Amino acid sequence: QVQLVESGGGLAQPGGSLRLPCAASGFTFSSYAMSWARQAPEKGLEWVSGIYGDGSATYYADSVKGRFTISRDNAKNTVYLQMNSLIPEDTSLYYCAQHPGPEINKYLGVWGQGTLVTVSS
Repeated sequence: QVQLVESGGGLAQPGGSLRLPCAASGFTFSSYAMSWARQAPEKGLEWVSGIYGDGSATYYADSVKGRFTISRDNAKNTVYLQMNSLIPEDTSLYYCAQHPGPEINKYLGVWGQGTLVTVSS
């Protein structure tokens, strides 16, 4: 079955960087677009970034544009979120999730368990 496992979370200082990998299994990884989303205690679920199945197109929420980069290595069945210039507002539980096809749309299926990112001095 489809399984997604995020890791790489932890504590970072404002202005610092973290890289989050999401390891996928149970499906043909390159056939599916992937997204990252996050949830903070005082906010609803926020979509962060998405990438097409072949990596040909990427999209970002305005809140992270210019600071975060999504990428994927289909040979390793892994999607990444590189987070630079972190700010306290980035503190959230970060999830990766699978779209039902190779392009990004509003539908998401299986989600990972999440990894916690805390940005604080």
